[in-house]
Amino acid sequence: MKRSLTGYMAIALYASLLSLPASAQVNLPAVSVTAPYTSQHGGYVISGDFKVDPRMPFVVFPAQALVQDDILSVQPIRLAEDEYLVLQECATADCSRASIVRVWNAGGAATWVQGSDNRIWIRHENKYFIWLKRLPYLSGGDCDQCGARFNDFERISPPLTLIPEGVLAAYHRSELAAAEKADPIRVQSQTHEGSTFVVTYVGGSTVRIKRMHAAR
Repeated sequence: MKRSLTGYMAIALYASLLSLPASAQVNLPAVSVTAPYTSQHGGYVISGDFKVDPRMPFVVFPAQALVQDDILSVQPIRLAEDEYLVLQECATADCSRASIVRVWNAGGAATWVQGSDNRIWIRHENKYFIWLKRLPYLSGGDCDQCGARFNDFERISPPLTLIPEGVLAAYHRSELAAAEKADPIRVQSQTHEGSTFVVTYVGGSTVRIKRMHAAR
């Protein structure tokens, strides 16, 4: 019988992102990351030191854990109408539960933001990861006032799980149940453009990612 990656939550998110405690991965705030993916500009050290492990071919995560006062820049260049880019962080030590930090859809940031849609101020050291999910695109139907995209989600869930809630979700439980069983979208290619990590998913959606920390 084929093992479901989402059913096993990618083996508890690949043993909680390589089984390393966050403190074991970090050399910040001095910011020592893998050259040549680092630059300095405007008082910030900027790093594109992110990766995709082949054992989890749909998850992007920092090579070194994000820490307090990092600024994470996540810029979706193009998302399809049925795609949702998700930034989660581990909510338990074994990462069997995760918390949504931000979700983007084709219209921009879908969840509440303070400041920029594409920049996240990291308030505490933790393990963060980014992935892309396809949910039903809904046009018209029973709830004309609801729109076609989901904007409300359960904040705490298993990792690699995105559970819409609210009126639109209530109208489309059966479609969402089928979507929940599907794996996230796989990464097709990854590259570095200077200190920016650029990831392209199957289907063509592209995301530009970097971390920034005040130079000391």
